Parts: sequence; structure tokens; C-alpha cells
Amino acid sequence: MTISSPENAPAFRRKLAAWFRKHGRDLPWRRTRDGYHIVVSEFMLQQTQVNRVLEFYPKFLASYPTVEHLARAR
Repeated sequence: MTISSPENAPAFRRKLAAWFRKHGRDLPWRRTRDGYHIVVSEFMLQQTQVNRVLEFYPKFLASYPTVEHLARAR
């Protein structure tokens, strides 16, 4: 299958989704639709490894649960 061929895109998407259902990790930022929580995870993941983010992500959100709380932080 040539991925770059448009007619193969639906089959590729199905295979990718099936792979993710089988192998994808259950991560907290994948269980939310809150844009702030997602962007916090994105920023953290740019700086360190997933296992470290898993440790600090809930602590950070407990301290700064909204962008307003973060904006008021010193």
C-alpha cells in the first residue's frame, strides 16, 4: 500500500486506528477535551519524557487548575 496515494487513505486510517486501539497508552490528557489541560501536557511533553509528565501533570493541574490560576501565579 502506498500511503501517499489518496485512494489508500481510508484503509491507512483504519489500520492506524486499529493499531492505536491495541497499542496506544492510556494517558490522562487523552481523556479530556479541556484545551488548557491538553496544552499543559503538550508543553510538558516538549521538555521531558512521558513518565515524568505523568508524575508532574496532576500536581501542576492541582496547583493551577485553570489558565486564570496560572496567569495569577508568581
